[in-house]
Amino acid sequence: MSLILTFLGKGGVGRTTVAVAAAKALSAQGKRVLLAHQQPGPALNLILGLGTSVGSQLTDIAPNFKAVHLQGTVLLEQSWEEIKKLEAQYLRTPFFKEVYGQELGVLPGMDSALALNLLREYDSSGQYEVIVYDGPGDGLTLRMLGLPEILSWYSRRFRTLFTESDFGRNLMPVIQLASTTVLNVDWSGGGLNQQTDQMSNVLERGRQAMSDPKRVAAYLVTTADPASIATAQYLWGSAQQIGLTVAGVLLNQAAAVSDLADAFNPLTVQALPSIAPGQWQPLLSALPDFTAAGSAPKPVTIDIAQKKVSLFLPGFDKKQVKLTQSGPEVTVDAGDQRRNVFLPPELSGRKVTGAKFQDSYLVISFG
Repeated sequence: MSLILTFLGKGGVGRTTVAVAAAKALSAQGKRVLLAHQQPGPALNLILGLGTSVGSQLTDIAPNFKAVHLQGTVLLEQSWEEIKKLEAQYLRTPFFKEVYGQELGVLPGMDSALALNLLREYDSSGQYEVIVYDGPGDGLTLRMLGLPEILSWYSRRFRTLFTESDFGRNLMPVIQLASTTVLNVDWSGGGLNQQTDQMSNVLERGRQAMSDPKRVAAYLVTTADPASIATAQYLWGSAQQIGLTVAGVLLNQAAAVSDLADAFNPLTVQALPSIAPGQWQPLLSALPDFTAAGSAPKPVTIDIAQKKVSLFLPGFDKKQVKLTQSGPEVTVDAGDQRRNVFLPPELSGRKVTGAKFQDSYLVISFG
């Protein structure tokens, strides 16, 4: 299993430069590193200074350091061919056989699901100790990384519907094909219950990986610009909503952390210097220890004795937070992210008796 490392921040703050520097530093330590770049344009090639372009095939950059450009159309073509193979194998009258991947456009959000699937494949290959994901670095990245959490909620809520109703039985072949490609689930053999159990297990492993800072971690990248700082704070709180550990803040193109310590407390703010093209060493020397993400605040803590659940939501105030309760879960809306907190048996069924927002924590009390 790999450590998946990503960077969040406003466009133009230097996330790709920092991602390349992180890959260089980690590979120089002897770790096998893959840099997975998912942004349009030539920025990666310009930053790397390569004579050839990094494309959809793995490219050797340096010893222990490979790079790949995740391109939505290429990923869609590859996945579509897999769907057609499965359709021909398991369905008596294939529906998609006359549709070709080269004809298809990438629907909004589809490239994120395809990229997440490819990251999972690279992770499970065992070839890399660290995967540096250089994506949009904003809410789109968070939605992609939050897919296991979101899909697991849908799985729990609609399981009975899909296993017992005519609607579910009629729709299941389509779901089987899609999930086989996106989630790497083998649907061959077994009944519907066994199949939905398998999908639930895959989603649960994804959720566990997301909540483990040794498996997935993010760093905020900002400059001293107030808009960049505010964006980083917002993305920090949003990352907490999907259970993603934010391990620190990188103040790019700066000599000192100035007044940012209070804005991002209790995270460590580390200044990164400006560098001339090709002069990487000052930046590499200033990078933090990316393997020490486990010391970051946990997104959710549950105190059964006090009958309280605390959610760490930096970057938000009480007017931006909404709380609802449904059965064994409480749902928290903050900004553009929604989190469903599944309560332990000791609190399940108890009503919420109060909630307060204090020191960036939403503290929920149960009767």
